[in-house]
Amino acid sequence: MKVKDAMHEGVAWFTPDASVVEIARKMREEDIGSVPIGENDRLVGMVTDRDITCRGVADGKDISSMTAREVMSQEVVYCRSNDEVEDAARIMETRQIRRLPVIDENKRMVGILSLGDIAHAAPQSLSGEVAAAVSDHHS
Repeated sequence: MKVKDAMHEGVAWFTPDASVVEIARKMREEDIGSVPIGENDRLVGMVTDRDITCRGVADGKDISSMTAREVMSQEVVYCRSNDEVEDAARIMETRQIRRLPVIDENKRMVGILSLGDIAHAAPQSLSGEVAAAVSDHHS
């Protein structure tokens, strides 16, 4: 099965200057744990709930004045929409990533592939293996 057949489509972007509070509210409303950050039509980072906690709250910073740029993870690991789900699952497994941005042949972000998507699309043995590897603490 191809990634494009398993992923979530229509992911909302934020700019690097977006407020962390605005991002956190979107995460709460949508019940999601990460959002892509885009600039000039390019994926430049991801903000996860963990990024907000570790780079903002835990450091004692004034979260109400922080932007995505200050907390985002700049190294973006992604897969392509035409990749096989199994290949994307291996990326998630080796990099311990729970949500993987998906780009198309034009290098445009077209969706997100999550552990839940893998669980629904891949054989049970693969989805269990990926979930265990991604959840393994500091392996």
